[in-house]
Amino acid sequence: MNLMEADTFYSDTYAVETMDTIYSNDYPIYFENSLNELVKFVEQGNYSRFFVLTDENTGKYCLPLLKEKFGSMADFDIIEINAGEESKDIDFCIGVWKMLIDFGADRQSLLINLGGGVISDLGGFVASTFKRGIDFVHVPTTLLSQVDASVGGKTGIDIDSIKNIIGTFTQPKAVFIEYSFIKTLPERQILSGLAEMLKHGLIRDASYWNLLKNSDLKKPAAELIYLSIGIKNKVVIEDPQERGLRKCLNFGHTIGHAVETYSLINDEDPLSHGEAIAIGMICEAYLSYKKTGLTESELAEITEVLSGLYPKYPLKESYNDALYDLMLKDKKNHKEKINCTLLATIGQCSIDHICAKDELFESLAYYSNL
Repeated sequence: MNLMEADTFYSDTYAVETMDTIYSNDYPIYFENSLNELVKFVEQGNYSRFFVLTDENTGKYCLPLLKEKFGSMADFDIIEINAGEESKDIDFCIGVWKMLIDFGADRQSLLINLGGGVISDLGGFVASTFKRGIDFVHVPTTLLSQVDASVGGKTGIDIDSIKNIIGTFTQPKAVFIEYSFIKTLPERQILSGLAEMLKHGLIRDASYWNLLKNSDLKKPAAELIYLSIGIKNKVVIEDPQERGLRKCLNFGHTIGHAVETYSLINDEDPLSHGEAIAIGMICEAYLSYKKTGLTESELAEITEVLSGLYPKYPLKESYNDALYDLMLKDKKNHKEKINCTLLATIGQCSIDHICAKDELFESLAYYSNL
């Protein structure tokens, strides 16, 4: 199923004079003076209490600024979990639910999710299920969470390292993008978020892909983040429940999630999400070349850009069966067949492609032989 290339979201030169508020499915995404907007949101929200969910990293680097902005309101209760994907499971959810009960949270309470993708995913899930749902907002502190996890209303946790297998579609009340938080990140985390930005160009906007290629990708400008969120937001507004168009956001993720999970289980220093998705995008670009019309030169271009940014992972042939078993558990599958989103060309995706075992193994071999 081919999806037409997106309308131009911005001018051909991508000049961004002001980063105005973006409106998603009934909620705003703030960029300018975002933390001041957060304080104003809480003041005007008539909430009985509000709580901040964070981890030890954002608690150290980002929470102090939040407290400074809240001033006399900074006596809120803080719930802190361990950083990392390992925290995104039901046991940590139970811990957060119990803390909310202990702190006296009621149905008129607000949960502020201050952190990266794990905090956004887990915090949204906790809030959407606590007392059948309380309001929550996202203050994403990593590039990955700003351009991906915080936008679109997906919440989720992992079970047995199967990513996001349990979750809900629940929209936040608002998202607050604070660019200064990006400056606290190590380069590896910047590159992790960059993978999703590059994906946005590949699936929907060739001009944006070309803009990224010619930018300083280790220090992405705020305007690039703004443009990336605008692309994703347009997709999720048109298809909030992932019935059709939103499936294009899965490009690179069928294989990428399997590689990420395999690495999480087996490696002492696991791949980041973006590193795994970059591998997935190279493999699924190869499948696109074989199945949906991506040209050989486009495949070479995608491969060159991604392999130039991310370290090579030793993806051995002996891993194939384990990776395939993980792909079989992917939530996007249909009738136990592995379903991939591919590319028709750079800037245009093609959804709902069943990929056979031998095709998937061939794509893994393509990456391994680079």
